[in-house]
Amino acid sequence: MSGNVTSLFRGTAAHSPSMAALARESGEAAGAGPVDFCIPCNPYFPTPAMFDEMAGRLRDIITYYPSSADTITAELCSLLQLPPQCVAMGNGSTELITWIDHLLVRESLAVPVPTFGRWTDQPMETGKRVDMFPLQEAGGFALDLARYAEFVRARGTRAVVVCNPNNPDGGYLHKQALVQFMDAMADRDLVVIDESFLEFADAEAEPSVVQEAMLRPNVVVLRSLGKNFGLHGIRFGYLVANPALAGRVRAMLPKWNLNSFAEHVVFMLRDHGPEYARSLHQVRRDRLEMAAQLSALPGLTVYPSQGNFLFVRLPVGAEGTAVRDRMLTEHRVLVRECGNKIGSSSRFLRLVVRPQADVRRLVSGLEQVLYGAGRGAAVPGPATGTGYSSGTAAVDRLMYETNGSGMRAITAQTAGAGAPGLAAAPSPGTGTGIGTGVPLPAAVPVAPAAATAPGPPPVPQPVPGPQPVPYPGPVPVPHPAPVPQPVPAPVPAPAAAAAYPPPVGPTPPGVPARGGLTAAQVRGTNGLESVPATGWPNAAGMGQAG
Repeated sequence: MSGNVTSLFRGTAAHSPSMAALARESGEAAGAGPVDFCIPCNPYFPTPAMFDEMAGRLRDIITYYPSSADTITAELCSLLQLPPQCVAMGNGSTELITWIDHLLVRESLAVPVPTFGRWTDQPMETGKRVDMFPLQEAGGFALDLARYAEFVRARGTRAVVVCNPNNPDGGYLHKQALVQFMDAMADRDLVVIDESFLEFADAEAEPSVVQEAMLRPNVVVLRSLGKNFGLHGIRFGYLVANPALAGRVRAMLPKWNLNSFAEHVVFMLRDHGPEYARSLHQVRRDRLEMAAQLSALPGLTVYPSQGNFLFVRLPVGAEGTAVRDRMLTEHRVLVRECGNKIGSSSRFLRLVVRPQADVRRLVSGLEQVLYGAGRGAAVPGPATGTGYSSGTAAVDRLMYETNGSGMRAITAQTAGAGAPGLAAAPSPGTGTGIGTGVPLPAAVPVAPAAATAPGPPPVPQPVPGPQPVPYPGPVPVPHPAPVPQPVPAPVPAPAAAAAYPPPVGPTPPGVPARGGLTAAQVRGTNGLESVPATGWPNAAGMGQAG
C-alpha cells in the first residue's frame, strides 16, 4: 500500500478512515483489503449461509422501501422480550447519540475519558459544557463510580454518561454497581449507560441494566446491533428507556430511518439465535488467547477487557502512528492508533479480537516492526516528548477550554468576565459560582475571577492501582467496590430558584437544567408487559444462553 493510504489517517479528526476509502485509495479489488484489527465487528456472525441468503435477496432488499421503523422495532422487541413502547431504533448508535444530545442534554454532560469520541464531540458541537473525568493509566483505566459521582456533583453536571464496557480499554462495571450509581444520580436530568459492546462480556450472566432503566425516569440505555452482529455497514442500534423518554426520541425519528438491510437482518435473527450465541462464545475465547499472545511481546502491556477488542500500550520508544503505518504498508494489517482519543495518546493501540490465524499475522508483524533487526523501536523514546504518563495531557487542554465554561460560543456570552475559555465570575445574588467547577490540574491556568470565588472541595484523585502485567492466563476482570449512596444535593425551594438571574452560563449545582427535563418532570408508566419469550436470549443477558 502506498503512502497515500496512510495519509488518510491524518485527515480524520477522531476516528479512522472507512474501509471503502482505504480500498479506493489503494486500488485493491473488493475483499482484497488488509486484515482488519481496527473496526470492532463480530467476525463469526452472520454465518456464511446467512450472507448467501442476503446475497440471494439483494435485488429486492435494495429495490423496495423498508417497512416502518415501528414494524422493525416490534420484531426486535419480540426477540429481546422488551416492551416496544420502551424502545427506539436508530440508524446506528450515533444517530441516537445525536438525538439524545439534542433532546435530553440541555447544558452539560459528564463523560469519563478516554471513551467513544461521539460522547465528547457531539455535545461540544452543540455548545454544551463537557465535563471530562480522566481515567488513570495507573489504575488500569478503571472507572471508580464513587469518585465519578463526586466529580459530577462538584461540577453540577446535569447529564452523565457511562460506557460499559468502555471503548477503547474494555473496562467493565458490574451490574449492581451501576444500579447503585443510577440511584445516586436520581437527581440528575439524564443518565446514559452505553452498552454498545456488552454482548461480548462474560463477567456476569445478566450484565445489562435495561430492565432497571425502564423503571427509572431519567435513565437511557444505548445498545448496538452492528457491532455484535458483525454488520457495521447496515447502521442500526436501539435505546431502552421509560416510555416517556423513549417516546420522545422515537417521535423525532423519520418513518423510514431504518433501511431494508436492517429490516431483513432483524427478521432473520429469529432463526439464528444459536449461531449468534456460538459466535459470542468464540469471540470470548479468542479474546483470552489473543491477550496471552500479545502479552508475551516484550514491553507490550495489555489491559483487561470485556469488549471484543484489547487496549495495549506499546513499549517505551514506540509511537503509535509509525507502528500503524508500517503495519499497514509492510504487513497489510490495519490497527487502531488511539492518539486522537481524548485522554489517550499515540502510545496506545486498540486491537479488535479476531480468529487465531489473523492474530498470528498481527503478532508476527508487531515483532518485526517493534523489534526487527537493526530497526529498534518505531520512534525515539520519551526524551523526545513521545512518552506517556497519566493520559491526561489532552484532557487538561480540553478541560481548560470547556470544563466549567462550555464551548467558546458560551464563553463569548460572558466576554470580559475572565480570560478566554474560562468561566465567568459568580453572578450577584446567586450565592454560588456559575460554572466555576472543581479546581483544574495544577498545569492548567485558572482565571483570576474564578480563583477568588469560593469553589467546591477538590475531587479526590483515584487511588492508583497495580500496573497491568503480562497475562499468564485468562484476562482478569476488575471488580469495583459497591458505590456508596451519596446524600443528594439539596434542591433550593421554588422561591430561591426564582432568584437566579436569566441564563448566562451553566446552571448552578442542585438546580434543574433550564428548559430541560428533570426526574420530577419525566415519569414512566406502570404495568409494562414484556412480549412473550421466543427462544432468543433476552435483553438483560442477550447472548449468554446457548
